[in-house]
This record gives sequence, C-alpha cells and structure tokens, in this order.
Amino acid sequence: MRFYADKRSTSFRQLISDLFVVGWVAFWVWASFKVYATVLKLAAPGKALEDAGTNMAGGLSDAGDKVDNVPAVGGQLATPFDKAAAAAQSIADAGRAQQDAVHNLAIAMVVLMLVVPTALVLFVWLPLRIRWIRRASIAWAQRRDRPGRDLLALRALSNQPMRKLIGIHPDPAAAWRENDSATIQMLAGLELKTLGLRPPAPQ
Repeated sequence: MRFYADKRSTSFRQLISDLFVVGWVAFWVWASFKVYATVLKLAAPGKALEDAGTNMAGGLSDAGDKVDNVPAVGGQLATPFDKAAAAAQSIADAGRAQQDAVHNLAIAMVVLMLVVPTALVLFVWLPLRIRWIRRASIAWAQRRDRPGRDLLALRALSNQPMRKLIGIHPDPAAAWRENDSATIQMLAGLELKTLGLRPPAPQ
C-alpha cells in the first residue's frame, strides 16, 4: 500500500495536504464545542427561573399544607396558596423549557458548523486521496515484473499526452506492439511519474 509518492515535492504536498485536513477538522470540532459552550450560557436565566419557581412552589405548597390543618377554615385558606404554588410551578416549567430550547439550539449550531467542513473532507478530499492510494499501490505492484510494466505502458498510451509519447518514440504504439523493451520501460516510467512514483529499474 502506497500512501505517499516517491517524488519528494509530490510527497511533501501530500503530507501538507493530510496535515491541513487533520488541522481543518480539528479546528472545526474545537470551534463547534466552543460555540456549544457559549450558547449554553444562554440557558443560565432559564436555570435561575426554574430554581426560583421550584423553590417558590415548594414554599407555597408547604404553607398551604400547614394552613390546611387549621380547623374549619383550613381548606379555604389553603386554596390561594395552592394556586400560587401551581403558578410558581408554571414558572419553573417555563425555565426548564427555555433551557431545553437553548440546548437544542446549541446542538443545531454544532451540527451546522460541522456539516460543511466534514462534507468537504468526506466527499471531496477523501475520495481523491483514496483514488491516488489505490492507483499508486496497483501501479507500484505492477512495476515489478514485465507483464505489469506492459500494462503500465499500455495505460500510458491511453492516458498520457501525445507530445510526451512521441518524445519517447516516434510511433510508441507500434513499439509497444513489437514488444520493444526500452520503449515499454520508458512508457511505464512515464505512467509511474504521473503518480509521483519512481520508474521501474532497468531490466
């Protein structure tokens, strides 16, 4: 498996590209967590509202229970306390709802911040990188024997610009058909060079 080219300039660019992508993803993950933490701070008023409503509801409910024990009029006296406790509980519920809304907003912002950078990596950079690794690995394996070099030479005839092919031989296709070793060697080397790989050793 070939992850980097043999040619130094090409392998350097690949390494820089890989490091940039790692840094790119790490930056957006870090930024998304920072945004998440910042947005969650907006939930503080909701938390305070929930605590205040819960404490108030608890106090009023306790007061209503005590007043309810007063003979004859306890039930009537406890009713306003019970209603006030229910209202306070509604305030606490509103505080919880505000916290839930802020939490959902924070998650949505994190997702939005990560979707585009992740999509660029997964659907643009990664397929190109995997394609090069597969092509380079296959080409590297093919360069070791004559049939593989023949195949690389044929691929060069199909893919390389005409000016480069003619620079190797005036009629490179005929030379390939005639099994010209020197031409096949150079054609295979041309195809490998396109991938940044060393040409095959002379046979």
